Amino acid sequence: MKTPKVGFVSLGCPKALVDSERILTQLKTDGYQVASDYDGADLVVVNTCGFIESAVQESLDAIGEAMS
Repeated sequence: MKTPKVGFVSLGCPKALVDSERILTQLKTDGYQVASDYDGADLVVVNTCGFIESAVQESLDAIGEAMS
């Protein structure tokens, strides 16, 4: 069975970055390998916040890019 690969993008404040590191650590523990790009990923995680309107748009743009 092939090792699943995860693509990851973290947007927002330093707290979101810390959360992203924790999520990535857990995914690696669970057997995921980090993909170098979205095309090589079986799963893409976009960790973000939306406290301000520009952050919401940036998040939506990142999600759209990951889905394309």
